[in-house]
Amino acid sequence: MVKIGFIGGSGLDKLNIFQDVKEIHATTPYGLPSSSFFTGTVGNCEVFILSRHARDHSIPPTQVNYRANIFALKELGCQFIFATTACGSLREDIRRGDFVILDQFIDFTRLRINTFFDHFEGGKVSHTPMADPFSEQLRSVLIEGCKELGLSYHPKGTLVTIEGPRFSTRAESNMFRILGADVINMSIATETSLAKEAGIPYAAVALSTDYDSWKHDEEPVTWDDILVVFNKNVSHVTNLFVHILETFKG
Repeated sequence: MVKIGFIGGSGLDKLNIFQDVKEIHATTPYGLPSSSFFTGTVGNCEVFILSRHARDHSIPPTQVNYRANIFALKELGCQFIFATTACGSLREDIRRGDFVILDQFIDFTRLRINTFFDHFEGGKVSHTPMADPFSEQLRSVLIEGCKELGLSYHPKGTLVTIEGPRFSTRAESNMFRILGADVINMSIATETSLAKEAGIPYAAVALSTDYDSWKHDEEPVTWDDILVVFNKNVSHVTNLFVHILETFKG
């Protein structure tokens, strides 16, 4: 049986895709993960679901214990990690409700620990290659799932991760567009980097909920707006992951 980690972001804090749910509490050398793990089976997969911001969404993006989250998934034996995130669109053609299967990120955070390598033990240098941060195998699975379910999706996209918890100014939003970012959020770059260091293939689906702050013919993003769009699409996200897990062979 394949062990899959699933990290649910904003709007999926209480996702339940199992009939017989078990709950696991984990501890790590880096402290406690964001939540306990709900676990069960789907198809040939044993799935461990973690809520990135806690199930009551009490943990702001910078305060998420990303190292504990990834370390715990590795200790649980997870061979792959899928993740979801709400994101703002920086492109006209990425509409509200569209899925983006991320293939690149730009990291604009500055207050986080985004590595497991606090020290180079015994002089062993550890610089993890990050040219292609997301697993192509898992991205292909997500793309195929979107096709089969007829979802509105984009097969690639560059995400910029900002510190948060505030949203962007208009100047920042336009800068990110100039830099080549397609969508924006506050979590994925950190998480992806740590999964890569841990040697766990990782892929993320970003759900576009707003147009950040760059469009003058749209109201600037608010948290309430994000929740409205995400809540309308929770069933699509859930169906996508159930669909791919039912046939996933690893």
